[in-house]
Amino acid sequence: MAIQKHQEKPAITDYLKFIIPSLIGIILFIVPFQYQDTFTIPVAILAGIVQDLLGDSIPYIMTGLIAITGVISIFTVFVKPAFITKSPFLSGLFYVSPVWVVTRILGMIFSIMTLFKLGPSAIWSDATGGTLLFDLIPVLFSVFLFAGLFLPLLLDFGLLELFGALLTKVMRPLFRLPGRSSVDAIASWLGDGTVGVLLTSKQYEEGYYTKREAAIVATTFSVVSITFTVVILAQMRLENMFGQFYFTILLAGLVAAIITPRIPPLSRKTDTYYEGTTQKADETIPTNVSRFQWGMEQAVIQARKSADYSKVFKGGMQNVLDMWMGVVPVVMAIGTIALIIAEFTPIFKYLGAPFVPLLTLLQVPEAVAASETMVIGFADMFLPSIIGAGIENDLTRFVIAGVSITQLIYMSEVGGLLLGSKIPVSFLDLVLIFLQRTLITLPIIVGMAYLFF
Repeated sequence: MAIQKHQEKPAITDYLKFIIPSLIGIILFIVPFQYQDTFTIPVAILAGIVQDLLGDSIPYIMTGLIAITGVISIFTVFVKPAFITKSPFLSGLFYVSPVWVVTRILGMIFSIMTLFKLGPSAIWSDATGGTLLFDLIPVLFSVFLFAGLFLPLLLDFGLLELFGALLTKVMRPLFRLPGRSSVDAIASWLGDGTVGVLLTSKQYEEGYYTKREAAIVATTFSVVSITFTVVILAQMRLENMFGQFYFTILLAGLVAAIITPRIPPLSRKTDTYYEGTTQKADETIPTNVSRFQWGMEQAVIQARKSADYSKVFKGGMQNVLDMWMGVVPVVMAIGTIALIIAEFTPIFKYLGAPFVPLLTLLQVPEAVAASETMVIGFADMFLPSIIGAGIENDLTRFVIAGVSITQLIYMSEVGGLLLGSKIPVSFLDLVLIFLQRTLITLPIIVGMAYLFF
């Protein structure tokens, strides 16, 4: 295939069409600012302001949206109205498989029961449905609002084309990913894992990632934010060790990101594109052009295509509705079930038992108590720090906190988001990836802990 020729020299206004929206996107999603005694990204600040303004009304709003989603999904599957089935956006949102219809119905039932405290308390207690509806979902509501609206600033104005050209030689050999995935990775590490999932899902649906690439990015780089890391450390009484701790999870996360794409199930995902899409990004660079120059050319071309800001805004609003109505019901359904299992059954305690010999071999103090936290993070990332906070040994609490963050797949948020998205990962995939990341990162975190304690 012949490499495309250079376009005519762009005008200053063409460069500005790329630079201004992309710079705003970087500031909103990637650059952390100090706000109320902590560092966080502007999107998270805006989300926090909306949460404060709407307060206790958010669970009512989201229960209404979850109920509407469930009812319309049932109606669509049985009646198949033309105005939905003939609309690409509405059919993608509501014309879903029977499994997802059932999941949305469960999300609707659980949210109504939790909001009004109906039925068995196991479903609506503060440790199960209450955690999701009153603590997590208000965060998702506000984060999705601004992340969805402003994502086009990162996606549509050339930033990914520039990074794709600049970083392919780094991302391909290390992580088996295109260069543009570096933006997803940075947005997740510095911003929020939910933003990373949303970024990845949209790019996969538009033909920029193959099934394998989308699965790798979403399950490798959708890490919790720096802010949440601070919360975990505070819970573990280790606030004074932020520098050592964050270096440790960066190192362990990097090693996991190198290894997991090279072993099943991620290595067995196919290099095919989402239904009906064809490859959008070509990483081939002409020999007589520098990577930066070629990246800038492609960025300006992309920015020109996105000059219609009304379409950009419409796309942003569709992102918001897609996440509110397509993902939140799944999070409510699967997250509630996972937390009920964690809270009211000994299953996670039994599942953690095989880790006792490994933790003993690694000479982790209080190995039996620590083993109970090794698997329970699959239900919710905060559970290990809640259970492990009572452990006396500082080194053990450091290890538990580090593993809980680098495990990355937890069903009350990222796991539910992944299953609710179009990204090609199954529940079994998530279980296997969770266990792989645990076994890969645990020895690294223990080794680093012994350096610090």
